[in-house]
Amino acid sequence: MSKETNNKGEVVTMSYTELMEATSKNSVNNKGNNSVVTLEKIGKAFGEDSSLGILCVSDVPNFVSLRQRLLPLSRQLASLPPEELESVTDEESGYQVGWSHGREKVEGGKFDVGKGSFYANPLTDDLLSAIQQRRALHGTEEDVCTEELERVAKENPAFFAPNVWPTQSIPQLESAVKDMGMLVHTVGCSLAKLCDEYVFSQCPTYNPTQIHTVLQHSLCCKARLLHYFPTTQQPPSKGGDDDFSDWCGWHNDHGSLTGLIPAMYLNAQNQEIPSPDPKAGLYIKSRNGKLTHVSIPSNCLAFQIGETSQVHSGGILQATPHAVRGCRSHGGVEGDVTRESFAVFMEPE
Repeated sequence: MSKETNNKGEVVTMSYTELMEATSKNSVNNKGNNSVVTLEKIGKAFGEDSSLGILCVSDVPNFVSLRQRLLPLSRQLASLPPEELESVTDEESGYQVGWSHGREKVEGGKFDVGKGSFYANPLTDDLLSAIQQRRALHGTEEDVCTEELERVAKENPAFFAPNVWPTQSIPQLESAVKDMGMLVHTVGCSLAKLCDEYVFSQCPTYNPTQIHTVLQHSLCCKARLLHYFPTTQQPPSKGGDDDFSDWCGWHNDHGSLTGLIPAMYLNAQNQEIPSPDPKAGLYIKSRNGKLTHVSIPSNCLAFQIGETSQVHSGGILQATPHAVRGCRSHGGVEGDVTRESFAVFMEPE
């Protein structure tokens, strides 16, 4: 491994208070008043050649308790009997709603068996019905007529299939996913205001409310609860990028903004422990190609730029490739170690 790939990166961090002060005094129609320091953080995180495409927001109210409530349920879900997991598996949605394991291909055409996922929309249980109800309530003009919307919904079940929940086996999962998902979405919409302001500062012809308006309006949102299965033995080294992607293959996020909860490592007794392998976890390639091992503090909510914001910003903001490396050693911890995480993908409707 080269010296460069051993790099442990410091993630740009903004406090929740700083974020709220920056966005509350600065309405979406009155750009250009934020401090230079605040916008410099956005640029350093998302807009420079050395950017990792990730920013942390620290000390978000209720975040730590919601994380403790949600993430252990990921392991509990993955441990359910096969017939119970099958009851929350939705083949018609392309396994993009409910439970999914070994169904998706991420990197090099390989099936992703290193982790299991549970997908749900945290904003609404039924996207099509919610959009229709919004139209009826507000009488707003929409770009797509009712018949066209229904056709789009039928052709895109990965986005429109209603949520499914393990109400009998883990009844508390639904509220835990929705509460955390809504919190991530709220903070993400605030951060989007600053992203817009930064892009506008670099390009005066940019629509200064583009990303925020998209995310604030959109009910198309996908939460993903992730359970990374134990790596019981060290896989053979394949060299290159493959050394960093056995838990999750290299990819860019395709949405506008991804909210990411810091991972929780659990031992065989279901207790949270520090990562037993100091080299396990999230790896990101910066815009200039530098490979960096990233650690998100447990009191921080992280956000990554997706390819949709890259398009909307004309490349001023850029998505970055990232992967997750599994535990190759257990550092003296007895029994299997799993990794639990949660991401919320925010995108246009």
